[in-house]
Amino acid sequence: MKASRRGFLSTCAAGAAVPYFMWAGRTLADETKAKNDRIALGLIGSGDIANANIGAAKDWIDIVAIADVDADRASGFNAKHAGGRAAVFDDYRRVLERKDVDVVHVATPDHWHTKTVVEAMLAGKDVYCEKPLTLTIDEGKLIRKVQKQTGRVVQVGTQQRSTFDLFVKAMALVAEGRLGRIKHVQAAIGAAPASPSIPVVAVPKSLDWDRWQGPVPVADYRFIQLPATKDKDGKEKLPRPTTNCHYEFRWWYEYSGGKLTDWGAHHVDIATWALLLNGQTAGPTAIGGTAKHPVSFKDGMPVERDRYNTATEFLYTVDFPGGTQMVIRHDTDNGVLIEGEKGRIFVSRGKLAGEPVEALKDDPLPDDAIAKVYKNLPMQDNERKGHWANFLWCAKNGKEPISDVHSHMKMLNICHLAGISARLGRSLKWDDAVEQIVGDEQANAMLARPYRKGYEIET
Repeated sequence: MKASRRGFLSTCAAGAAVPYFMWAGRTLADETKAKNDRIALGLIGSGDIANANIGAAKDWIDIVAIADVDADRASGFNAKHAGGRAAVFDDYRRVLERKDVDVVHVATPDHWHTKTVVEAMLAGKDVYCEKPLTLTIDEGKLIRKVQKQTGRVVQVGTQQRSTFDLFVKAMALVAEGRLGRIKHVQAAIGAAPASPSIPVVAVPKSLDWDRWQGPVPVADYRFIQLPATKDKDGKEKLPRPTTNCHYEFRWWYEYSGGKLTDWGAHHVDIATWALLLNGQTAGPTAIGGTAKHPVSFKDGMPVERDRYNTATEFLYTVDFPGGTQMVIRHDTDNGVLIEGEKGRIFVSRGKLAGEPVEALKDDPLPDDAIAKVYKNLPMQDNERKGHWANFLWCAKNGKEPISDVHSHMKMLNICHLAGISARLGRSLKWDDAVEQIVGDEQANAMLARPYRKGYEIET
């Protein structure tokens, strides 16, 4: 990022001396009141998650360019968040070419993440990308390689890492040894939906369906609007459209990894972070369990192509060196359970509980415990807003953000392995040193996916 456009946070330093949730008494918003101090952002993908993220970052950024293959979405987003002043494109590469774009937000469906992030880094842009960062394990190898090569700052949108009163506090308990050696972690991420047969329909005029599919094989566009349902108060609510496109792409292996990478990218991330803070730096050795799919599979691929196909239910155990285990499941309270020799805690988006938490009344954490876990970076008290502030500060100062690509891929590899195991219906052995599945040629072939001709990554 160009220093001439950045006056904000030049005197800020986070650490033990900085009050909790404050940046040397100033906020990023204070530092971006001047027009030439605001950050020029290029947006790639303007759907629901982009709306949430830009809403959180609006105090500090100006949107100068938007790329989306759905013209109606791009137009609506431009009017709502940029006053209609942003340049709008159907090709994201036009955004990356612009010299006035300081940072890029990638908010596309999962199957587009790696290609756009890699090309953005090579174009000299810092990137905030939604989770999960990749569709495959080999894509993660490429992203990590290019990040090291370019030195660009990349933040992944796992904003739980910026939730200080819950997840970061839980990590501080781990880092301070309040749980002792961790033996077991559990990531409960909830069941995923199934669908009825979804008919093939005409593609909306505003949508470039071929470009939306991009790197993956061509498929028919499917869409159906299911009837309204009633909530507990008897009010009717129209469900999201059932489709293989906007938002619902999550439930198709063609474009995503289902719940295992969607919510897994949040809770498996926290579970893996806890293990790392506890000294478990080695990756997994094996993964096995059971999964239920709404369709039949052959050779790891869904046979039926007219409905959601990702796992709806699952129970997986991940083995680590030294006997530590991680469980990933759908059938209990959504959140992360961390069990150590001295005690256990449960943390979710709604609570942090357990005896080590209760003990803080008499034996509080050191003043700098939260800051140390958060890499001594600036903090704010709203997780999504704080996550963006963390990214923008790190981009300005060339620092590694709290959700960096290297730690993200350490946990996302686990999610991807669970997905491969689910699709093949068998356990897998993993060599973390070389990032290969051991003794299973078919499973190893699923570490990567070919890119459709014309949509290869431009390196």
